[in-house]
Formats: sequence, C-alpha cells, structure tokens
Amino acid sequence: MKNKPMNKKSNQREANLPTKKTQQQNLNKINNGVFVFTRSLTVGELAKELNVGAGDIIKKLFLQKKLVTINQYLDDETIGEICLEFGYDFKKEEVINEEDFEKAQIEDKEEDLTERPPVVTVMGHVDHGKTTLIDAIRNSNLAANEVGGISQEIGAYQKVVNGKKITFIDTPGHEAFSAMRSRGASVTDIVVLVVAADDGVMPQTIEAIDHAKAASVPIIVAINKIDVPGANPEKVLNELMQHDVIAEKFGGDVLTCEISAKKKLGINDLLEDILLQAEMLQLRANSKRYAIGTVLEAELDKGEGPKATLLVQNGTLFNNDYVVVGTTYGKIRRMTNEFKQVIKEVGPGTPCSVIGLSEVPLAGDRFMAFPTEKQAKDIAEKRKLKKVQEERAASSGVSSLDDLYSKISEGQLAQINIVLKTDSTGSAEAVKGALEKLNNEQVKVNVIRSAAGAITESDILLASASDAIIYGFNVRPSAMIRKKAEEEKVEIRLHRIIYALTEEMEDAIKGKMKKEEVEVVTGQAEVRNVFKISKVGEIAGCMVTDGVIKINAKCRVLRDGAIVYEGQIDSLKRFKDDAKEVKQGYECGLKVSNYNDIHDNDIIECYEMKEKDNA
Repeated sequence: MKNKPMNKKSNQREANLPTKKTQQQNLNKINNGVFVFTRSLTVGELAKELNVGAGDIIKKLFLQKKLVTINQYLDDETIGEICLEFGYDFKKEEVINEEDFEKAQIEDKEEDLTERPPVVTVMGHVDHGKTTLIDAIRNSNLAANEVGGISQEIGAYQKVVNGKKITFIDTPGHEAFSAMRSRGASVTDIVVLVVAADDGVMPQTIEAIDHAKAASVPIIVAINKIDVPGANPEKVLNELMQHDVIAEKFGGDVLTCEISAKKKLGINDLLEDILLQAEMLQLRANSKRYAIGTVLEAELDKGEGPKATLLVQNGTLFNNDYVVVGTTYGKIRRMTNEFKQVIKEVGPGTPCSVIGLSEVPLAGDRFMAFPTEKQAKDIAEKRKLKKVQEERAASSGVSSLDDLYSKISEGQLAQINIVLKTDSTGSAEAVKGALEKLNNEQVKVNVIRSAAGAITESDILLASASDAIIYGFNVRPSAMIRKKAEEEKVEIRLHRIIYALTEEMEDAIKGKMKKEEVEVVTGQAEVRNVFKISKVGEIAGCMVTDGVIKINAKCRVLRDGAIVYEGQIDSLKRFKDDAKEVKQGYECGLKVSNYNDIHDNDIIECYEMKEKDNA
C-alpha cells in the first residue's frame, strides 16, 4: 500500500517524458541514392550500411594519408567523403531523443503549470560583499570559511519571504572565475548585481552585466556598503548608465536598492524588489514531470563518494530516482537541503545536494531523471563512449614545457595538450578557461581532460598517449602515481594559486623559463593511527611509504589527494627516541606544526625547494 502514491507519481511523470522515436526513425538508411545517417559510425558500421568491404574504406582513406582501423569512429566529413567515393550522396539528420534531453522540447500542459520560486544569482566584483549579502539574508557566516574571503565555489540557498520562496546562487567574484559566473547566469531568472558604494563599477562588475545581458536576465542593483566612509550611491548609478544599466529613478527599468549587508540595512527592501520582479516574469513550471536541471557544483566526498549540488529547473526530483548527468548516472540515495537536512523530494526552482551518482559530474552539466536504471545507464554509457572517442581524437602536442620552448624557438607552431585535475569541478572550469585564454599564433593550449579528483593512473596513460602535461591544482599525486609518471615520461606540474599556474605557462610560451624553483618531494608517510596527548596535541603514527621523512622538513597533509594543510614536521620519533630522519619501510611518530586534525589514511608529504636551470 505504501508504494501506490509513488507509482501514481511515476505514471504522471512518464506521461511527460520526451516522445520516443521509433526504431525505424533511428536507423541509418539509403533513400534514392542518398545515405542518411544520424550519428558517428565506425569503419565497420559504415561498410555494412553501404554494403562495401571495410578494407576498401580503409584503403581509400590510406590513399588520403589517413590511417584508420575497422573499429575507429569517423567524423561527419569523412563519412560524407566515403559516401561520395562509393557513388552515394549523403545527409545527416539530427535525431532528438532521451540521449539529447538538453535539446528536447517538452511541452507542458497549461493546467500542469504552477508558480515556482525565482532563481536569483548574486554577482559582482571581488570583495564587494556578495557572500556577506547572502549571510545577511540567511543569518549565517559563510564568508568566514572562504579562502581569503573570496568565494571559489557556487553555493545555493533558499529564503522564505512573505510566504514565498526565493532561491539564491552565490557565484565567485574573482576575475579568474568568469566561466563560473557565466554558468550562474545561464540558470538564473534574476541577477542581483552587488556594487560597493565606495568602490563603484569594476572589471568583474562589467563582466557580470555582460553575462546577465547575454542570458537576457533582468538585473536588480544592490548598492552595498552605504555605511562606509566615501560611499557614493549616485556615482555608482551614473557609472552603471555608461553600461546601459539605467535605474528607474533615471527613467530606466532597472530596480535599485541601497543596502549595508554587514549591518543588515535595506535587506527587506531588496527581497521585496526580487519578489516584484519575479511576479512580473510570471515564472511557472510543471512539478508532475521527471526532473530536469543543472549541476551547480560537484566533488568527491571521502565518506559519501560523488556528491553534486543540483538545481531542479522543471519537474520534481524524488529520492530513489534514476538520473543521467552528463556522462554519468546513478540512483539518488539521499538528498539534503542547504542546512544538510534530509529531504524526500525537490520541486522546480529548488537546489539540493545529492549522493548516489557513479562518478563526479562536471559543473554545468544538465541532468534528467528517468524511469529505470537500465535506461539511465544505457544513455550514460553512450555519452561516455562518445567522450572517450573525442579525447582519443586529440592530436599530439608537446610532452614538457622545455619541449614547448624548443618548438617556439625553432619557429614551429606548437600545441600543448594538458590533463587538468583540481580539487573541485568549479576550479577545473576556471583553470581550464584561464589556460585556454593563452592561445596565440604560435601556441595552442588544448585541455584534453578537465576533472575534479586526485591524479590517477588513467590520467597518466592519457597524458602519455597524447604527449600531454598534467597540471594539478590543489591536488597531489601519490608516490605510486609519481613513479608511474616517471616510467611513462609524463611531466606533472603542481600549483595552489591559479595565477602562478597561468604565469608559468605564459613564461614558457614567451621563452622566459631560464631558472625556477622546483619542488622536490623527499618522502611520504601514511597515517595508520592518531594519538591525542594532552599539552602536546595529535601525534600521527605513520609508515614511511616513500623516500625519507626528516625533522623540520616542509610538509603537507593530503586527504584523498587534496591538500588540507601545509606546515612542517615539528617532532619525529622512532619508538620513544627522537630521530632526525626515518626511511622508507619504517614506522615513526610525528607531529605536524600547529595542526590537530589528522585522520587515519592521510598522507604526510615532505618536500624541499631546489633551483632548476632550464637553459
């Protein structure tokens, strides 16, 4: 009896799925001498469709200096060339089905549409008070937990105002994260543009305006910090007019509100303006259909596995639903709201955090719920296969920054392939965008893989096959992975600051990499037990797994490949005796300076800086 309501909801939602194409419509076919195809084909598949020998196709491509195998996928242009070679014209038809649910146009019945919460993105220049505004609305203190007081991930939160919900998205304000702000604007209904009254319009303010205009999203200007010395709201409004953001008081259509997020002044007026704007937009959705929406952020959680923050944009997402997200899928095992409270269903315009996906998805991926696990798995596997084919198609590049400099010196066009691994998908997108901006007439930077998580053997093999360099941003390779990279002759470059990473690449492109300080890992130890001693703190009982651990050495604490702390080895013991160093294969006890949050299975990595001559 308990399952009947859920079955009823399932039946209602299945009626709202995209219409399936018939089997005949999905088949490739020849009509009146025209070969009609709907997707990429392997040499073998194309040979079968054209009723010719696979060897004949391989031979014709070989004469064009193209080496292919029977199982290799061909692009649309090559399929067309082969068709013409064998006397057929060709045409590609776009078939929209569940695999392309991003493109599917699903018409909702008028009677199924109900009012939904507006999705509001908070944008603006770094340090103008975006997260402090969210804190004022939520009565929280998020800003205190951010690196340097700057948001580097997207968060989503809800607020009930006059009985109505408003969903807020906080996007990073640092200029390196413009890609993340762009994603924020693409899923939002209203942009709240935060501008400091004492600072005025700044570069990221202009970028935020451009993103909002590109997404055709209305803007509400929140002039913050009106309580600080030098505040000049009128100057802000005049500067905004230069970018076609004209306030209502000047005859425009942009709502403006003067606030102090720190002192919580004007917050209620801003919330009422948001509800007024939402009422004008007449935002509605169909809660009876299967959920569809966007991934705002994703990460690999040590205890819970892949975790993603989703924004449901239409439909209702239920616990135990099967979802496809980009190239991954899974069954929703648990959903929580921004207060980490477990929830059973999520309606349109509402964010949630979910666990149950098979892999970490990419931020910005679209997701959709499906009736069965088989359907979700089949779609995800087809998408993953397509992605692997695209990665394999990446052309060869240079295997190190030294090679890059050599090619440029010789006047050659150099392509540098990069495998990028970071601590979160938001960082991956930001770093990828920053690297690709470095393209010029001599050098093309090609990021062939960009993902969150530790550097793995799969990354090494891809880099080896593609002559790529691996960049790690806030993640570290294990000793085993470093040795694998040495065997495959793959260069791994590690950074914690985005601008240090991009400047290093710029220097390589300009041929300025003469001398630099490089980091040399001297040893790694795995934490087996943690002992808490009063007046001393936490002592880590470790096994040295690689190299040597030395007293007073610089060190990092790694957890699942990500850096959680940097310091130095404060004390080092073998049994009860002090030790200057402990070599691989031996146990030791050690204390990391000013750090008392070591966990079992953490890795203590020691390193030193040495000067490298690149001349």
